[in-house]
Amino acid sequence: MEQSPKNWSIEDAANIYGIRGWGAGYFDLSPKGEVVIRAQGGGHSVSVMDVLSGMRARGIETPVLLRIANLLDSQLTSLNESFRKAIANLSYRGIYQGVFPIKVNQQAQVIEEIARFGARFNHGLEAGSKAELIIALAMIQSTESLIVCNGYKDEEFINLGLHAVKLGYKCFFVIETPSEFDLILKQSAALGVRPLLGIRLKLSTRASGHWQDSGGDYSLFGLSTSQMIDVVDRIKREGMLDCLQLLHYHLGSQIPNIRDIRAAVRETTRFYAEMVKEGARMGYIDLGGGLAVDYDGSQTNFEHSKNYTLDEYCTDVIEVVMEILDEESLAHPTIITESGRALLAYSSILIFDVLDANLFEAGPIPEALPPESPELLRNLWLTRESITKRNIQECYNDAMYYREECREQFKHGDVTLRQRALAENLFIDIIRRVMALIERERIILPELEDLRDLLYDIYYGNFSVFQSLPDSWAINQIFPLMPLHRHLEEPDRRAIFADITCDSDGKIDKFVDLHQDVGKSLPVHSLRNDEEYYIGVFLVGAYQETLGDLHNLLGDTNVVSIHINEDGSFDFVREMEGDSIWDVLSYVEYEPKNLIARFRSNAERAVKESRITAAERRAMLADFEASIKGYTYFER
Repeated sequence: MEQSPKNWSIEDAANIYGIRGWGAGYFDLSPKGEVVIRAQGGGHSVSVMDVLSGMRARGIETPVLLRIANLLDSQLTSLNESFRKAIANLSYRGIYQGVFPIKVNQQAQVIEEIARFGARFNHGLEAGSKAELIIALAMIQSTESLIVCNGYKDEEFINLGLHAVKLGYKCFFVIETPSEFDLILKQSAALGVRPLLGIRLKLSTRASGHWQDSGGDYSLFGLSTSQMIDVVDRIKREGMLDCLQLLHYHLGSQIPNIRDIRAAVRETTRFYAEMVKEGARMGYIDLGGGLAVDYDGSQTNFEHSKNYTLDEYCTDVIEVVMEILDEESLAHPTIITESGRALLAYSSILIFDVLDANLFEAGPIPEALPPESPELLRNLWLTRESITKRNIQECYNDAMYYREECREQFKHGDVTLRQRALAENLFIDIIRRVMALIERERIILPELEDLRDLLYDIYYGNFSVFQSLPDSWAINQIFPLMPLHRHLEEPDRRAIFADITCDSDGKIDKFVDLHQDVGKSLPVHSLRNDEEYYIGVFLVGAYQETLGDLHNLLGDTNVVSIHINEDGSFDFVREMEGDSIWDVLSYVEYEPKNLIARFRSNAERAVKESRITAAERRAMLADFEASIKGYTYFER
């Protein structure tokens, strides 16, 4: 394997990609220069390249979503143990019980693992629809685990939850709108079941970050203070205050600042205390989601990060609840959180191969300018030949000006196509010479700080942003992304990544970069003709599978799940084929058999018209049928 000069090291690679920041101990680099997974944040490690080798041996192609069951188990355990530790340290007199919001990832394998790993903690599920409630009722085994029902509820939804209560499950209906109580009351009376009720608040507290509108007076869900009083009074008139046991709020997903979390818990606990005074039985306080993931590893209140640890989060929550309720001499409730992102993000990696690259580099430049060259070209040529440390800013400005003038003159017919091409090549060569001089001489010029952003290549990846990383496109979510190998070599290029959809939005052009908050390109290695180049996108376990769409009819990727053993080996525990073209055509209401029949008729007409032979028709039909049954992504 080719190595870089001695001044490049694995430490340099780890720093440039930030893997030890956002990796949370789960991801690192091996002495071989490969990304490795550590099951419990330490101990034995498994190379992702070894996993890829095992996939290829089994005929599994990229792109592929790699799930690591151990990391989900580890995150779920850490959340529960951190709350248990805070409860013990602070002598809190209640308990913690988490629920996983199914909407974060509804895939059967994921929910099965949540239920299995969470059983020892009585970790439950949150359902926001009838379909999700059906999943919860089938997956939850212990009646000690909680089921929290959020969202709009019709009679069928409520009946399902009431059946669960009758079976002994702790299934709470969270009242989101004033009218919901009437429907719950009606169905409860019809089935002869006393429901378990909760109320969702609209807090005045709002959090920073992308989801700040989830809180505040204009949040979409929950009751205002006056609506809450009205609902409590109606529950009281019906003699059902013993049913009202839970108070809930949701401040938003990915809350980066611990002060916002403390403020919301403080306000909610005040509401909780007042409801106890109103005579409600209470006993549960549901803090919703919001536990953040440090996507960039900066440990700050930046929207893609967080300025607190898991232990700090749990301790702060317990402290605030205790402080307020102890003032009122009230019992400590069971604390619920609906953490989903923090549990699941680490457990999945999207892996894709790079198919090709469009390099930002100068094409052929002659040894001398052609005699008929216009003055603009001569000026660019002179600028290129005169770059020094002293005039570097001037040369850069001149190059920018002359290139734009050349483009304008081309529009008016004063510059030929070949002259414009030469001008573009000269410009690129000037920019690269300027950048090389800045880096070699360590020149600091604030006006040229963004120059590197002009020098990126486009690497074409075998994936779809819209299917596998929809948040990257829709809300500018930054996911850690890096090569999975070749880290003994210093990256010699910078690139953004385009997917294989024919859409200008199908790209990743925002990256983890602690020096400038968000990087506009990523350090990468030059492609080799005889070697695949693999890229991993990390922390994609939450929401991405659920939100993906069929842009360009590119379907679900292959999925592989592994379990890392204590001896450092790993097992392939599940393999799921991605969507075939047949599958995605069916999703959009085509009947694949009819398409085959139509193509067969078209080919037969071509035979009759002597365009093709019968033998060619047979070969074409075979190719057509093989394609329609194949993977939607690029196949080598």
